Amino acid sequence: MPHDHDHDHHHRVPERRDGAFAIGVALNLGLVVVQVVVGVLAGSIALIADAGHNLGDVLGLGLGWWAAVMTRRPPTPQRTYGYGRGTILASFANAALLLIGVGAIALESVRRLIAPGHVAGLAMMWVALAAIAVNGATALLFMRGREHDLNLRGAFLHMAADAGASLGVVIAGLLIHFTGWVRLDPIMGLVIAVVITVGTWSLLRQSLGMAMDAVPEGTDRGAVADWLRSLPGVADIHDLHIWSLSTTETALTVHLVCPEAPPDDCTISAASAALRERFGIGHATFQVERGDPAHPCALAPADVI
Repeated sequence: MPHDHDHDHHHRVPERRDGAFAIGVALNLGLVVVQVVVGVLAGSIALIADAGHNLGDVLGLGLGWWAAVMTRRPPTPQRTYGYGRGTILASFANAALLLIGVGAIALESVRRLIAPGHVAGLAMMWVALAAIAVNGATALLFMRGREHDLNLRGAFLHMAADAGASLGVVIAGLLIHFTGWVRLDPIMGLVIAVVITVGTWSLLRQSLGMAMDAVPEGTDRGAVADWLRSLPGVADIHDLHIWSLSTTETALTVHLVCPEAPPDDCTISAASAALRERFGIGHATFQVERGDPAHPCALAPADVI
C-alpha cells in the first residue's frame, strides 16, 4: 500500500519579553526578602506564608522566562524537537517544591494557633500593601500579548491572583491591629496555604500530564478528529496523537485515509494553518494512505478515536 508522508511546521515565534520577565523577577525577589525579614521581626506567619507564595512567583516567572528563551533555540541533530520539553520537567519540579513549602507553612500555622504569639498588625499591613503594588505592577508588564501567548497569560493571571492574596494579609493585619486577635494571623496563613495548594495542584497535574504525553488541557481531541475527517478527500482517520512539545507548543500526528486521491501540498499547508488557528496545534504531521482493504495499516486497530 503506498504511503505519502507529508508534514508542515508553523512555529509561532514567541514575543521577546525578556525585559518584562527580568523586572518581574527582580521586583518579586526583593519583595520576598522584605516579607521574610519583616515577617520574622513582626512575628507574622501570614506574612511569611505570603513570602512563600511570592517566592513561587519568582520561580514561576523564572520558569516562564526560561521557557521563552528555550523556545527560541533551534533543534539539533540529537534534540530534534528542540529544548522546549525541559520546561515541562521544570514545571513539575516547581510544583513539587512549592507543595513541600506549603506543608511547612501549614505546620507552623497550626503551631501558632495552639500557642499564639505577638503579631505586629500594622507591619503586616504595610508590607502586604507593598506586595499588592509589586504584584499589580508585575501583572501590568504582561498585559500586552497575553491573548496570543499562554506563557504570558499564565504570568499575568498568576500575578493578578497574588495581588488578591496579599489583600487578605492587609485585612488580617488591620483586624489584628484594632481587635488584638492574633490568631487571625495563623488562620490567614492557613488560608494562603490552601490557595497556594489549589494553584500548585493544578500546575502539578498539568505538568505531569504533559510529561506523560497526554492531550493538552483545552484541546478537544474529538473535535480535532471530526475536523480532520471533514477535509476534502479524507474518508477516515486513525492513529491520531496530540501532545505537548513544551509548555507553549502542541504537536499532532495522524494517518489520513484518502481512497481517491491524496491531498495536494496546498491542502496540507492549509490544514496545518487551520490547526494552528482553530486548536492551537502548531506542529502537525500527516501520513496519507490509500485505504487498501488488502493491505490495512497495522496501526489502525490500536487507535481509539
